[in-house]
This record gives sequence, C-alpha cells and structure tokens, in this order.
Amino acid sequence: QVQLVESGGGLVQTGGSLRLSCAASGRTVSRYHMGWFRQAPGKEREFVAGISWSGGNTRYADSVKGRFIISRDNAKNTVYLQMNSLKPEDTAVYYCAADSKSLALNPSSLIGRYDYWGQGTQVTVSS
Repeated sequence: QVQLVESGGGLVQTGGSLRLSCAASGRTVSRYHMGWFRQAPGKEREFVAGISWSGGNTRYADSVKGRFIISRDNAKNTVYLQMNSLKPEDTAVYYCAADSKSLALNPSSLIGRYDYWGQGTQVTVSS
C-alpha cells in the first residue's frame, strides 16, 4: 500500500505562488507515474498535471500550462507542484495521486488510471 500526504496549501492573493508537496510512504513511488488533480466546490475532480516515473515527461491541463510546474524527487519519495500566477479560479482542494500500473511513457490525465490518492490540501486564491 502507498500512503500519500499533501501539504503546502493555504490562502494566497491573486498573482501569488504556492508550492504543494506530496510525500509518499509505505512503498517507493519512484517507478510510478504521479499526478495532481483538483476539485472545486460543486465541480468534478479534474486533472492538473502529471509526471512520469523518471520525471522526464510531464503534461498539464491547458488551464495551468505556463503557470504550474510539476516535479519529483525520487530519493525523497516526494512530488511537488509549483503554482505561480495564481487566479481565483485555481481555488480548490488539490489531490496527489499515484498510478502504479501504467506501462505508458507518459502520465495519464484520467482519474480512473490512478489507484492511490491523498486526502487533499485546500488552496484558496483571493481576488
């Protein structure tokens, strides 16, 4: 089993930055693709960013491209999401997820592909 714990959320003004962390325990995630998703009130959970197990391939939702950066440190069993130029529409609970079964080169954007999830961290961007 893999346990994922997100941290780094909080309240920030429009244009500000936050760095989310996702620490994995129970098993190394160094061979898993990892993803960040978010869910705003009254909306479905959506893909934000994904990173391949090696860190060599990344993908982003169009809404965050150019503003967010996903990275990972396999030695620390940790994944990060650097969020810059934050907007009120970025307000959501952010979830970290692990895809332990993928044989693809690139991380998936599909929620159903991820089999381990964290509890989420709240990000609120004030206008």
